Amino acid sequence: TPERIKAVADAVRDIAELPDPVGKVMTSWEQPNGLKFKRVRVPLGVIGIVFESRPNVTADAGALCLKSGNAVILRCGSESLNSATVLADCLRQACAENGLPEAAIQLVPTRDREAVGAMLSRPDLIDVLIPRGGKSLIQRVMGGQVPVLAHLDGLCHVYVDGEADLDMAEQVVVNAKMRRTSVCGSAETLLVDSRIADTALARLIPALQTAGCAIRGDAAAQAINDLVTPATEEDWHTEYLAPVISVKVVDGVDAAIEHINHYGSHHTDSIITRNATTAERFLNRIDSAIVLHNASTQYADGGEFGFGAEIGIATGRLHARGPVGVEQLTTFKYQVQGNGQTRP
Repeated sequence: TPERIKAVADAVRDIAELPDPVGKVMTSWEQPNGLKFKRVRVPLGVIGIVFESRPNVTADAGALCLKSGNAVILRCGSESLNSATVLADCLRQACAENGLPEAAIQLVPTRDREAVGAMLSRPDLIDVLIPRGGKSLIQRVMGGQVPVLAHLDGLCHVYVDGEADLDMAEQVVVNAKMRRTSVCGSAETLLVDSRIADTALARLIPALQTAGCAIRGDAAAQAINDLVTPATEEDWHTEYLAPVISVKVVDGVDAAIEHINHYGSHHTDSIITRNATTAERFLNRIDSAIVLHNASTQYADGGEFGFGAEIGIATGRLHARGPVGVEQLTTFKYQVQGNGQTRP
């Protein structure tokens, strides 16, 4: 639609306005022997992006990679190839008109699934691969020879603490689940402190149901509302990406932390509480890329972080974690300036 095309163009313009990360001095110091050290941002190199359906990834990824000084090889799903081809052609035309190499943005021009396998087997040509898609795609890419910056499941949680403001909790929980259920920052599990479970769930469950959400809960949640269906062990592991949420009553923040670190995907989790000490404990002990206090998990988005568009939310621990924007698409090197020093 014209609105979607405008949104894609606006996102590219936003990326263009971001500061150039390449060449940025991250830190500098001088040693007693007079050597001067600088840690400087540099591009990763050639980035492979493998994605399934959304053609806007072509524009976002192409613009982010260009802004960070990288070349990019894009491989899209068969259903988005026509749109992706047009967008890639637009980007290449813009490169040519502005003195940049057109070959910096390449789109694999085939629907053949073997193209992904070819990319996975060429660490000599591709420096890092970023998959955007479902579990099967990500698992396949992670089995290749090229280093991977992976975005795994968005199994996000909201924990409503015993000292939560329930008006705030209701607003945040409904937004975290129902604003857009298909995005990776959508909350999939609601945890509620047993100290306030009766009062809190008497508000939260109807609010979610009114918004069109189905509830799967433990025995405590079922006892409060007979429209709640029983949750199974599988539910605590499930990224629904649909108007469905699982609900569990837990005995305080430590039990919430234990549940999230066991079942979560290390993506995005939130606590609702007025107790700063409890919030700090949650923020420090939850092993996720993004941890929020009194805010919706739907803020798991590079634009909301001020990064412009993003290629994904990295859930691993190496290189980048959280929204992957222009800075996360760089690495660094050390530049050392001397005046004839020799090592004794």
